[in-house]
This record gives sequence, C-alpha cells and structure tokens, in this order.
Amino acid sequence: MPETSPETHVIDFRAAEQLLAARDPRGAIRLLDSVISAHPENTAARLLRARAFFLSAQLRPAELEFQIVLEREPDNAFAHFALGRTLERADRSEEALRHFRLAAALDPRPEFIEAARFARDTGDGERAPEDPHRDPE
Repeated sequence: MPETSPETHVIDFRAAEQLLAARDPRGAIRLLDSVISAHPENTAARLLRARAFFLSAQLRPAELEFQIVLEREPDNAFAHFALGRTLERADRSEEALRHFRLAAALDPRPEFIEAARFARDTGDGERAPEDPHRDPE
C-alpha cells in the first residue's frame, strides 16, 4: 500500500467531492474512510461522507455522521437540514421536523424554510415523496 501523507488526504478528499458530484457515493465513501481514519476531527470530510452515505441510501451511517458534525458545529444549518432529510427518508418525520426548523432558524434559505413550513403546515409532519437519489443540498 502506498504511503499516505497530508497531501494524499487532500487529494482523496477532492477526488471524493468529484465522485459525489458524478453520483458515485460508494467510491466517495471509500476515499473518505481513509481521510477520516487519519483525521477523525475533520468535520468537512465527515459532512461529505454523510452526504455520500445519504446518496447511497445508507441512512443509519448518514445519520451518525450528521450527528457528529452537529456535535462539533451545532449551528451548521446544512447539517441540520440534511439530517432532517435523512430522518425523513427513514420515516421519522417528527424528528426530521425539529432539524428542518433549526436549519430554517439558522439560515433562512428558501429550501430550509420550505421544508420547515411544509412539514408544519400539513399538521401531521407528512411531506411529499422525495426523489431517493437527490442530494439533501
């Protein structure tokens, strides 16, 4: 196995971003596993891996990664929104609503507000079906 260095991890992280953009989340996860093993404190790598887990329908690992990000950055609106989408896909609408509301409160992006409003307006937390291959962004 080739020797790894900080530069190798940066290259792997950037390559994982490209794989995720090309809709290869499993390839991105493989690259990010080594980055996170070497740098477990790297929140950006964890957030990217959480997105990759989400896109590959690995909901429990995605949830765990988003939670780690939120432990470190409780004001990360995107992480709240993406965790909400993850919980929503896992049929946990009540838990998802909390994170949608937090995301909207932290950052009033239209998609964050819409997620919080739509879930609230229906009264039962139900939402229209989402495309399972759509990134939570």
